[in-house]
Parts: sequence; C-alpha cells; structure tokens
Amino acid sequence: MSMQKRKILVTSALPYANGAIHIGHMLEYIQTDIWARFQRAQGHECYFAWADDAHGAPIMLRAQAENITPEELIERMNAEHQQDFVDFGLSFNNYATTHDEINRECVEMIYGHLEEGGYVVRRTISQFYDEQQGMFLPDRFIKGTCPKCKTEEQYGDSCESCGSTYSPTDLIDPRSAVSGTEPVMRDSEHHFVRLSEFENRLQNWMTSGRLQPEVVNKMQEWFEDGLRDWDISRDEPYFGFKIPGTDDKYFYVWVDAPIGYMASFKELAERENLDFEEWWAPGTETELYNFVGKDIIYFHTLFWPAMLMGAGFRTPTAVYAHGFLTVDGVKMSKSRGTFIQARTYLNHLNPDYLRYYFCARLGSGLGDIDLNLEDFVSRVNSDMVGKVVNIASRCAGFIQRGSNGKLAAELPEPDLYRKFLDQRELIADDFEQRNYQSAIRRIMALADEGNRYIDEHKPWQLNKQDDQQAKVQAICTQGINLFRVLMAYLAPVVPFTAATAAEFLGVSLDRWSDLDQPMLDVSINAFLPLMTRVDPLKIEAMIEDSKENLQSSDEPATPALDLADEITIDDFLKVDLRIAKIIDAKAVPEADKLVQLTLDIGGEIRNVFAGIKSAYKPEDLVGRHTVMVANLKPRKMRFGVSEGMVLAAGPGGSDLFILSPDDGAVPGLRVT
Repeated sequence: MSMQKRKILVTSALPYANGAIHIGHMLEYIQTDIWARFQRAQGHECYFAWADDAHGAPIMLRAQAENITPEELIERMNAEHQQDFVDFGLSFNNYATTHDEINRECVEMIYGHLEEGGYVVRRTISQFYDEQQGMFLPDRFIKGTCPKCKTEEQYGDSCESCGSTYSPTDLIDPRSAVSGTEPVMRDSEHHFVRLSEFENRLQNWMTSGRLQPEVVNKMQEWFEDGLRDWDISRDEPYFGFKIPGTDDKYFYVWVDAPIGYMASFKELAERENLDFEEWWAPGTETELYNFVGKDIIYFHTLFWPAMLMGAGFRTPTAVYAHGFLTVDGVKMSKSRGTFIQARTYLNHLNPDYLRYYFCARLGSGLGDIDLNLEDFVSRVNSDMVGKVVNIASRCAGFIQRGSNGKLAAELPEPDLYRKFLDQRELIADDFEQRNYQSAIRRIMALADEGNRYIDEHKPWQLNKQDDQQAKVQAICTQGINLFRVLMAYLAPVVPFTAATAAEFLGVSLDRWSDLDQPMLDVSINAFLPLMTRVDPLKIEAMIEDSKENLQSSDEPATPALDLADEITIDDFLKVDLRIAKIIDAKAVPEADKLVQLTLDIGGEIRNVFAGIKSAYKPEDLVGRHTVMVANLKPRKMRFGVSEGMVLAAGPGGSDLFILSPDDGAVPGLRVT
C-alpha cells in the first residue's frame, strides 16, 4: 500500500437549522463519514469540517412563530444536530454555524475580493413581494407551476420534477408560500456576481475529472445559453449577514453557506494550530472534497468555485453528488411513517445497522438509494451478524476455554490470511472511488470464505478430543485473525461495532497497515456481544413512532406546503366510516405507542392497532365508542393483523381524540 501521506478536507452539505435531522440527511453524512474514516485508516491526515446553515427567511419566520430570537433557535438546533451526529458515529472534527463571526469575516473578505476584481454589479430588478407579510419573497417561498414541464407545486428557483432552474417570475400562477396570496412585483436594487467572467475557468475545472460524468453533462446545459449573473443579495426583513456599505441588503444564504466550509475549517485550524493558508491557497497540494445531494449541484459547481476563483482561493478537488433516499421504493412519507427522523431511528435501532445498509447500497453515481425495510433486516442479519460476527463468536469460546484466551504462535493456513490481505488494495480502491457497494461485496465474499474454513475444520468436533486441543487453538487463531481483517475493513462503516471488536481483540483496528502482521501468541479478551440481530418488532415500533412524531410535533408550519394528493368526492365516497364500540383494549408490550382495540361494528368484531397510548389508558376505553374506517385493507403487523383504522383528531401526544359521544351511539351505523 502507498504510504504517501495526503492532506484531505471533506465536507458535507450543511443541514438547515430550521428542523430536525432525518435519515435522508444521514445518507449523505454517513457516506462522507465512511470516506473520511477510510482515509484516516490509510494513514492520511483527513479532517471533516462543516456547519449548520443558519441564515435565511425560514429561520427568521420560525423564530418569530416560537417567539424567540433567531440566535436562540439556531443554537438549540445546532446542539440537537450535533447530538444526532455523534450518536450516529460521525467523526467530524469541527461543527459550526454559518452565523459565526469567523464565517462573517470569510464572507466579507471573499465579497471584498469579488468587488475589487470587478465581478460585482448593481442593478434594479423587479421581484415578487408579499403585501400581506410585508416582505420580498425568497425563491423557495414562491410556489407555482414549472414553466418547463408544467408540474404544479414547484419552488421559485428549480423544479423537483424535471430539474430545470429558472427565475421565480417564470413560474406559472405563482403564489406566496408564506401567506398563500398572489404576490405583486416591486423594484429593488440588487447585487450580482458576473458568472460569465468565470465561464472558461469553470469549463476547464469541471472537465478535469473533478465531477461525475452525469454532473458534467448537467452542467453543460447551464453553459449553452451563457451563464447568467447571480443575484447574491436579499432585502430586509432577512436573517443573515448585512452586505458591507448597505443599510438594508443582506447576503443571499447561498453565499455564506458554502463559505461556511472554509469558516468551519478556519475555526478548526485556529484550535489545532493548522496552517489555514496551506489548505486554501491556489496550487496547494492539500485536497478538498464536497459531498452534496444532486439537488444542489448547481450551487456547488457554479457559484461556489466561481467565488473561490474570484477571491483567489483554491477550488474543490472534487464535488461528489449522490441521489435521494426512498423508503420501500417511494419517497419518504409522513403518513406512512417512513419520514423517519434521526432521533426516532436512534431510539429504536443500532446506528451501525443503517450505516452498514447505506454502505451496501451506495455506488459512485447519482442514482437514488432505496431503504427497503425487509431487505434492511435480512441484509444486516445475514451479512454482519450471520457472516462477520459469526466467525468471532464461533472461535472465541474455544480460545478462552481451551487455551486461556491465548492465540497460537503461528497460523495453520497463512496463505488464506494472505488471500484476505490481497483484497486490501481492491477494497481500498472501491472506498476511494466511493463504490461502497463493491467494497461490501468483496468483504462479504471474504467472510464467506472465513466461515467455510471454520465449517470445514469443525473445531467443535475436534474439541471433544483431548489430544486435539492444539489443533482447535490453531484453527480458531486462524478464524480470529480473519475476523480481525474483516473488521478492520469494515471499521469505517460500523465504528461502534469495530470499537467493541477492538476491545475484544485487544488491538486497534484504526490502520489497515497494521494487518501486515497477524495476531499470534498473544491473549485476547473475553468475547463481547458485537451486534445483535435486527428485531423486526423494533422496525414496526419505529414506523409507528414516526407517525406519532408527525402528529405530536409542536413545530410551527413551514412555508413549504405539505399536503396529500387531492382526491375527488368519488374517492371520498369509497371510505366506509362506521360507529364502533370498543369492547376490549390492551397495550402492545412490543410497541411504545400502540393500543390493541377489539371493536364491535354491529355484529362483526374487528381487531385494530392504534397509536393512541399517549392519550388514553386502555382500561378507560372499554365500553366507549369511536369512528373507524371499516373498509380499509387489513394490514399484517408483527403484533397481528390490523383490520381497519380508528379516526383521531388533535395535535397529538395527550391531546389526541378518538371517542365519539356515547349517548345514542349505535355500533355499525354508517357515518355520512
């Protein structure tokens, strides 16, 4: 393996400080963290620095709705985000917010260089204004029909359906997402960066192997008609950094957000006594990688490098984009309970499960990743528990009991150990190229070989013979060493499991070069539980809790509308609503929120599971009446079959109401 030490800075796209982290966010952050951990395992100097995106009108409006300052909001969200990241095993070196003074200094410095270079122009434009709210509307606060593909409910800057970018004034039937009213046009002077000045440099940068082919193809579309000037200012009221020399103009959030990468690293550099200039000067040998979602490549491959070019800084070594996350084949859904917050996941499941599954599904392209929950259970249980952990668990006991925890002095089959090491370069190349799914396939193929070795030599049979103890020790020493190699390869992916494995082995798994020497004639510690099987009941409970998180959320409504698809009256008439008498109710021990209801709907008994434990004690429900959907297709759950759905109203938590008046209620009566 090459020992030339690299200096690498990686970043993830900044999460917005307006809401909780969900597993869609975690796809990118886990992808970034695996890559950073892998680089450190090769002996490279690799830092992971990023921040909360803390500016913009949504922050301002939410703080107003909560009757707190924007600063209080972003401080609270920053703490929540960092706790989620720590609990998911992200190994970031610094996490800031874009509202930090260091970021202000960086933004003003870069803007000053752009002005000095003649890249900034001012001109009056007409833009949408919400008369009811008394504010100019940011692009994302305007919704309408896409002018290109005619898809409705699209934002004012880009279409999620066809990927087109446009001006808000190009939208068909625009409306304010804040008040719902039709906006009017008003004039205002704005500041623009002349992107056309960077056209040739950007073309050279993007075609030099720094971007994925799909991204290069997409970028070519933006160059076809010539690059348009980029509006970098916003009018007050706005939460952000004021543009120097103005009274009521603020930097657009997409100016200070990517500069937040630089500012976060600068904060780290000051703390760790690193040379900031060495990392950001043009022509430096250090490396900078930005991991982003495919929806924001426009900002990271045009605006961000153009700002760096104009200000005299190095540009990214590469920008790596990824696709979106779907769950069970469709977009994450709040109604289905598949819009899963990071904290909800962590309340139920081991973070290494998700890290491993994402790794096993991630390639180097922009394709979407599907979290199929059945496949999630079987993949983690089969691969991590059934293959990798299985090798250690099959061998550890024999070493502990037969040789007092001491490994043999030599490997019985050194060629097999060498075969595992021979895959190191290929696996490393897969990780380097972000072809994680290929790396996992190679690792699991080795795990299969390790298990075959144990199966063929059957130490459990040999152990019955007193004269075979040395052979048992040798076989299990081989197995433990194969396990060590596998866990070292997987350590960037499953850091919590790797830490436990390192404690069991008594050696570090941090450097792949350490594998050159097998563990021989040394003692290992008592075997520790490394990873248990995924419990499908916990998956069900997580889904139920995700539904309840939606119901009980006390967050103010965000401007972006989140409505279900419209239905016609004919659709509604298909719903059969019936009065139901609750003849029995009991808690479901395996789920925190569920109550099992036995319902009488007029001579027919139904079993229904309802997430109402936060509002009702089961014993208080018996004999009461409720309204249920009687013709809902039965749903098979781990606890049984749910044969309908009871209707609930209210914000959630203890304020959740399912009961109808008892007086005169007739079970089975249809509600019309």
